[in-house]
Amino acid sequence: MIRHLVLFKLNEGVSRDEARVQAGAKAFEELGGVIPELDFWQCGWNITERDIAYDFAIVSDVADGDALQRYIAHPDHQAAAAQWREFATWVIADLES
Repeated sequence: MIRHLVLFKLNEGVSRDEARVQAGAKAFEELGGVIPELDFWQCGWNITERDIAYDFAIVSDVADGDALQRYIAHPDHQAAAAQWREFATWVIADLES
């Protein structure tokens, strides 16, 4: 199993209340029911107010590296990520267990 973690930081001056940001969050929220490779899917807004905190997170599990690549290449994932490129940066970690 591979746990795929993504932390998003909104760009300077971007608010989570903006329509484009809400649309981006909704696009990721919907992926859990769309992409068959996802064995577990959770995403949402960070609830803490700390200077080092990121704003939005995704935690997902896939069976193996091939499933991870299919998830990453999936058109709905690509479309959601493209929205976020407009207003945020992110970091990723993939953990194998």
